[in-house]
Amino acid sequence: MIFPLEELVKFKGGMYEITVAASRRAYQLAMIKDPLVDENDGKVVSLAARQLFTGEVQYRIDAPKN
Repeated sequence: MIFPLEELVKFKGGMYEITVAASRRAYQLAMIKDPLVDENDGKVVSLAARQLFTGEVQYRIDAPKN
């Protein structure tokens, strides 16, 4: 998974956190066959990462259920 270096430097969260969020968002985009994927030359993970870094899509971390 490739993230833009300048965005990673600004990112205040953990690398694992953003990696999981991007992977899950990429899965969502692929499953719904979002037209943005075709516009991005089929690069689903790059599109998902861009959406997360720009704040277009947000995520949250839920506490584990016991």
